Amino acid sequence: MQIQRVPITHPDARLLVEAVQEEYVVRYGGRDDSPIDPMDFEDPLGRFFVGYLDGTPVATGAWRRSTVRALGADVTAEVKRMYVVPAAQRRGIARRMLAHLEVTAAEAGYGALVLETGMRQPEAISLYLSSGYEPIEGFGHYAGSDLSRCFGRRIDTAATGSAG
Repeated sequence: MQIQRVPITHPDARLLVEAVQEEYVVRYGGRDDSPIDPMDFEDPLGRFFVGYLDGTPVATGAWRRSTVRALGADVTAEVKRMYVVPAAQRRGIARRMLAHLEVTAAEAGYGALVLETGMRQPEAISLYLSSGYEPIEGFGHYAGSDLSRCFGRRIDTAATGSAG
């Protein structure tokens, strides 16, 4: 998989963001209505990435600056818009995208990543837990929702391979 940084407004990013929104409708009965500002994914606030297989966009992942203080990190970033198209799932693509987000956020000076996902996304929860993320207190738009689960992981040394 080739990962490219693009604006969230890029046609490939828009296509995949719409696909994940359709997935939320199937799983939750509605779109994700948490606020997203495209500028959140531009320097210095964040970054948005698309993963390609043979030139076809198959995955997205992004991070943006967060005000959440977790796991003793002074500065955190929030993972957003992790998605892999169904035809490319179960090939390690999500894990590769998540690792890319960890490395790029660590290189940008972030000490931890935090994220929110839903109970009706067991494959996402499994990915995060198996990648070293641990449950943290709920935050953001869905804080307090019975369907929301939040996780975090220190990345300042973990992403660079200096510690586990």
